Amino acid sequence: MNIEQALFGAFAFLTLFSAGVVIFAKSPINSAMALVSTFFFLAGIYVLLWAHTLAAMQVLVYAGAIMVLFLFVIMLLNLGEESQGVRLTFTRIIGGATALGLFACLVVVLSRLPNAVADLGPQTESFGTLKTIGQAIFSTWLFPFEAVSLLLLVSMVGSVVVAKSRI
Repeated sequence: MNIEQALFGAFAFLTLFSAGVVIFAKSPINSAMALVSTFFFLAGIYVLLWAHTLAAMQVLVYAGAIMVLFLFVIMLLNLGEESQGVRLTFTRIIGGATALGLFACLVVVLSRLPNAVADLGPQTESFGTLKTIGQAIFSTWLFPFEAVSLLLLVSMVGSVVVAKSRI
């Protein structure tokens, strides 16, 4: 086992662990901070896969901008510690059963895949550079990029409206 495999295993374990903390944390702030660590561990995996541009974008966009927005909404809505214990309701049982069913489907589909690595085709020297990513975002994917920007703006305005109505 070389150092890259050990680091990949460590980053993968820490990513899964912090994602579990996101799900099971009682405080929304603790959950959001665990999500930040999940994003950083994912960026570490991207670095190990030689996708440095993607790792930088992961840290800047998700761990930076999106998480600041999440924390802003949490603070604006004044969400604190959850005082009640976890209650077992019908919707939680259905949600858990659905999650287990989807996980079982994923295991079945992944077990039927061939073991060989798929040929991704020829890659040029400019593959994955900032220039090619920028050209793709602002030409081919311009409409979805702007739609996501608008969606984030609407969600931020909506959180302000909800917080103002409580005062």
